Amino acid sequence: MCLLPQIIYEVPAETARIARAAFPKSNPYLRLADRLGVIYQDGDFAHLFPFTGQPALAPVRLALTTILQFAEGLS
Repeated sequence: MCLLPQIIYEVPAETARIARAAFPKSNPYLRLADRLGVIYQDGDFAHLFPFTGQPALAPVRLALTTILQFAEGLS
């Protein structure tokens, strides 16, 4: 698998609006996103991927998924 790094990850405006409507008093993950912003970038993981092959899933999303699983006590 190869890495096709994305430069910027941005939450779509409609997604952000719906999340804020669903949690009007906020929630820990919305506050985390507001305070930290982008903590990982694909370039941080580029050295782990070869230059050829099928494009891989974004390592930033996989890293954040792992962190959120840990925070929720999931395996």
